[in-house]
Amino acid sequence: MMLIPEWSLVALSVSAGVIAGAVFFGGLWWTVRRVAHVQRVALFLGASFALRAAVMLLALYFSCDNDIIRMAGFLVGFFVVRVIAVRRKGSVK
Repeated sequence: MMLIPEWSLVALSVSAGVIAGAVFFGGLWWTVRRVAHVQRVALFLGASFALRAAVMLLALYFSCDNDIIRMAGFLVGFFVVRVIAVRRKGSVK
């Protein structure tokens, strides 16, 4: 059974997931808008993805401390931001 302080750590992990999701999907939106103005598109897209993925993985690593419940909380926060981002910006057709 989890104690109250452990639930606060789960809440912090959810918050970290929301922040990491905002950085990831905000960076993706920035990349999509800038890609038309770049000469080396593949390098730009690859570097953008690598940086966004590194930020997300570092946030996951430092916020979860090898606890599966905190990791699940982080991913819930991350995917909540994804759902919000897709609904706000719409799907690409």
